[in-house]
Amino acid sequence: MTSLATGLARTQRWLRSHPMAFDGALAVVVLVAMIVGSLAVSGVHGPQFGNRTPDVRSVLLMVVVSVALVPRRRNPMGVLIFTSALSALELSFGDPSAPVAMSAVIALYTVASRTDRPTTWRVGLLTMTGLTGSAMFFGSTPWYTQENLGIFAWTGMAAAAGDAVRSRRAFIDAIKERAERAERTREEEARRRVAEERLRIARDLHDVVAHHIALVNVQAGVAAHVMDKRPDQAKEALSHVREASRSALNELRATVGLLRQSGDPEAPTEPAPGLGVLDELVTTFRQAGLPVEVARADDGIQPPGAVDLAAYRIIQEALTNVQKHAGPGARAEVSVIRVGRTLEVTVLDDGGPEDAPALTPVPETARESAPETEGGHGLLGMRERVGAIGGRLSAGPRYGGGFRIQAILPLTARTGDDG
Repeated sequence: MTSLATGLARTQRWLRSHPMAFDGALAVVVLVAMIVGSLAVSGVHGPQFGNRTPDVRSVLLMVVVSVALVPRRRNPMGVLIFTSALSALELSFGDPSAPVAMSAVIALYTVASRTDRPTTWRVGLLTMTGLTGSAMFFGSTPWYTQENLGIFAWTGMAAAAGDAVRSRRAFIDAIKERAERAERTREEEARRRVAEERLRIARDLHDVVAHHIALVNVQAGVAAHVMDKRPDQAKEALSHVREASRSALNELRATVGLLRQSGDPEAPTEPAPGLGVLDELVTTFRQAGLPVEVARADDGIQPPGAVDLAAYRIIQEALTNVQKHAGPGARAEVSVIRVGRTLEVTVLDDGGPEDAPALTPVPETARESAPETEGGHGLLGMRERVGAIGGRLSAGPRYGGGFRIQAILPLTARTGDDG
């Protein structure tokens, strides 16, 4: 049974790839059926053979209409018109007529299976009327005979069968198209999620690295500057370098740990940083020589995880930019205020007066190693982070000097991600 099914499937595939061969075989089968039908005479107990012989004209018509079925896929309407005309001719002048109309039935089925429903029923009605009318009004037999009514029934069934096949084919094509579209949608969604995750990890890595490396850079410059004259201060600066580098390694380990498999025992279990550790963040900047004042009026609320992390990272990145790019003696102010259903996070700096020294001496050589603002990813990362949770970010220079960054964050994160 398995070999038989395999052979049938192989034959079907071959016939689909060679439609002309199938149509040629169909033409031969139709010709044989018409010749056998022309030899039969209706009797009381069924058809009887041997009492009838078709004339030469009928045989020629049967051969011609059979050959005409070969190109039925290329020109279905033309084949239908041609076979219907010859069938009407045979029905009008054949005595008795040969079953040439069988070819018109096949042609009508082909037209119905390849056109729309309104065309099918218009063409089918015209074909049924023409062939049945020719047999009833021009034939030698009475108009109510079984053969005449059979033509009407066969043409009607051919149109209905062709329309059903066309509908089924359209239904299957629609299912395949929907499946392909769903597959493309799943792939696009997967690519979008991967891109968003890569962007999120890139933002976290940038925030962690930029913050801690900036502190290390400043404190290392301080240590190098005061190493000979004030070794105690240099030792303190190197201690801050060690603490900043340790914090950077811990945060990098936690961020990279997100890429581990879910069952990895080394995956991080500590919560992401947020406003709850804002004082610790500000302390690191104060130890690096940046005076920072903090004002909070958030009513002690606990914002969603995504909002909490975004607020922390914005403050971290903004203070890092002040540390790297503001002038000597610059001061920063941080405010976290709840306004209705939003949280406003603002970071200001005064740019530093030209004649005011920094609280911790920082050599100009250390300042020169800081990257320029143009081409950086800090503001871009902040805008992307705020936009991801449905907030707004504004950034720009202040009148009279300095810079201002303000983020308005919804207390209900748009992403619904609390982690």
